[in-house]
Amino acid sequence: MTTAKRDTYTPETLLAVAVQVFNERGYDGTSMEHLSKAAGISKSSIYHHVAGKEELLRRAVSRAIDGLFGILDEPGAREGRAVDRLEHVTRRMVGVLTSELPYVTLLLRVRGNTETERWAMERRRDFDHRVADLLKSAIAEGDLRGDVEARLATRLLFGMINSLVEWFRPEARGADGAEIADAVVQLAFRGLRVED
Repeated sequence: MTTAKRDTYTPETLLAVAVQVFNERGYDGTSMEHLSKAAGISKSSIYHHVAGKEELLRRAVSRAIDGLFGILDEPGAREGRAVDRLEHVTRRMVGVLTSELPYVTLLLRVRGNTETERWAMERRRDFDHRVADLLKSAIAEGDLRGDVEARLATRLLFGMINSLVEWFRPEARGADGAEIADAVVQLAFRGLRVED
């Protein structure tokens, strides 16, 4: 006598599968059928955990966004000179990206086609503006160069960090998150700091 396979998925494990499929196929190119096949469960089992595909997207990008905004609440991001706070935020952004790589990858790939994607893009912009304000404060305090426009410097900094989603693979041997964070801080802030 054969026994039917029990649904052993939790909302967290289902989310991990959904993020993998969204990153492989794109959110728009993913159907509930794709998700059920990847999870090895029926579509109705997925609906037992979530209302639909967009709820999975919302949960996934929220995880990445919450990680990023959590950085801004840390003492290292709130106390001290702006340049030191900016370095802390930069290090921690790399940490969040490397520890939550699939979720941040998905966040960086949303294009605004759904309400959730538009919400995620707005939250990303808010985070970007807060980091840009920190960079502007460091310039105003005289610790970072003023001859590089703050918005451009911020975009370049984010570009360097966000590019990790294209090449960083935790399972591969090589630099870990802490080593990458050190390299990013050295490259970015050596060039941005005012020479003594």
